Amino acid sequence: MTDIKDLEQRNKQVEGDKAWEISWTRKIAIVALIYLVVISCLTIAVHIDPWVNAIVPVLGFFLSTLTISVLKKYWLSPR
Repeated sequence: MTDIKDLEQRNKQVEGDKAWEISWTRKIAIVALIYLVVISCLTIAVHIDPWVNAIVPVLGFFLSTLTISVLKKYWLSPR
């Protein structure tokens, strides 16, 4: 009986992990953190207007999250 409960608990955790990996909350949090880090680096190291220039890597990340799922589906499909 304990084994079944352990498996059910593990399955819930795996489902939660999968849901988190594809969630918009995760993507937005990563975008925001990257944006803040790039703004800091541009302000300190390069001394240019960071608010506009920091959007480039953030958009790159965001677009990559959209395309990676398409590539993953293609990669996993039988050939």
